[in-house]
Amino acid sequence: MLATVRSATLVGVWGHPVSVEVHAADGLPGFTVVGLPDASCREARDRVRAAIVSSGLKWPSKRITVNLAPSDMPKSGAGLDLAVAIGVLVADKQLEAASINDIGALGQLGLDGSVRPVPGALPLVDAMDNSSIVVAAGDGRVAELVAPERVRPVNSLKEVFGALSGAAPWPEPPEVGCLPDAGPEPDLCDIAGQPLARWALEIAAAGGHHLLLVGPPGAGKTMLARRLVGLLPDLSTEEAMEVTRVHSAAGLALPDGLITRPPFRAPHHSSSMAALVGGGTARARPGEVSAATAGVLFLDELGEFAPSVLDALRQPLEEGMIRVARSMGMVEHPARFLLLAAMNPCPCGAGGTVGCRCAPGALARYQRRLSGPFVDRLDLVVRVDRPDPADLLDTGPSTPSSEVAERVAAVRRKAQKRGVGSNGELSGSDLELHAPLDRAATEILRAALAEGRLSARGLRRVRTVARTIRDLDDGGIELRSQDVLAALSLRMRPDRAGGLVHG
Repeated sequence: MLATVRSATLVGVWGHPVSVEVHAADGLPGFTVVGLPDASCREARDRVRAAIVSSGLKWPSKRITVNLAPSDMPKSGAGLDLAVAIGVLVADKQLEAASINDIGALGQLGLDGSVRPVPGALPLVDAMDNSSIVVAAGDGRVAELVAPERVRPVNSLKEVFGALSGAAPWPEPPEVGCLPDAGPEPDLCDIAGQPLARWALEIAAAGGHHLLLVGPPGAGKTMLARRLVGLLPDLSTEEAMEVTRVHSAAGLALPDGLITRPPFRAPHHSSSMAALVGGGTARARPGEVSAATAGVLFLDELGEFAPSVLDALRQPLEEGMIRVARSMGMVEHPARFLLLAAMNPCPCGAGGTVGCRCAPGALARYQRRLSGPFVDRLDLVVRVDRPDPADLLDTGPSTPSSEVAERVAAVRRKAQKRGVGSNGELSGSDLELHAPLDRAATEILRAALAEGRLSARGLRRVRTVARTIRDLDDGGIELRSQDVLAALSLRMRPDRAGGLVHG
């Protein structure tokens, strides 16, 4: 007998429908899975057999063939286990064929018959249009975000059998417990001094501009970086759904509902390229750049990252997405993040100043770890020196993040009226309309281009930063010379001597 159960498999951050076809026939007992399954899919035969027997049901002594259609699309993960088990029970006539009409199933089976959560439950359920979708109880709340009236959370295969056979109703969804409070986000008022770095942080948050902080150890670069996400506004409904989808596909922990705050991802400098940009498995798992979508990607100790890994960020920094091509195909992941990086000016941290222990060759090698095309994609490069002792001992009030966040939100609203999420997304034609230059500002930029201090890409980025600076000031339309000069001063570049130069 033939039975067909609907399910889904994950490719990148998107779910794709799969028809699990189970055929049971007389002959030498066996179990075969076809349809481009990976190793975890092929192992379903052992998990399904043990789960059925542990649930007090009969394992058929027949030749069983499982086809995962469409057969030309690779299948990965153990999320098809539950659909295979239901198909076996229907093909063996332990369940009526009519009981699985318009039923979808998604879940991994334990050897004891338990149904366990799977990575990517949100995109997988979203890809299924069945009237009832059976999922693990642990995936129930996530699945209800996209199919609130169709989800049937279960704890075991025995519960599924009872409901499909009519012996028992579908289990009630589990009650939602109180999640621990994530606590307040780090506040800018904890930072002593550093007026220039704080201003650069506000500009980066307001305009979505990529920022690099360069300074000696102990200057406060990491403290500043961890307070950037607290300046960003809450995610829109569309952004929240996209971020939740990516985190679900990546197997990251999810809250009880949509992710509403911008994510903050801080991978270690030893991370591989696959960990950062995605891939590494048959289903092309999203990497850190995708997990940081609509949020902040913080690269601490930037000079310690492999140059090839940093250069892999060029495409997402320009396009807001990343294409991961593997032998099994190509997938596209969202990667619209705000890059925030921090690094020492040289290996010893002194940066070529008094007390620097680095040889000239070591300084040059350290600076060459950042390629010119990568650095050209950074909007702001700011020197962060150790704060003055008087600032460290001053206990007076400092500007809190909430006050800065209000100014950031106001600039973001202006950008939305221009048709973009932030000023950093303005194209060349948009800049001519929304960021025209006065005569003095035009001459300043013409001189910078003639001297080779700006590329064509750098020109656009300087104008977007100047647009943000003007929005934070008085919101005027025309960009003034002081706006452009400020943007150029914040676009300093590390030189081979460990210092910083303008442009």
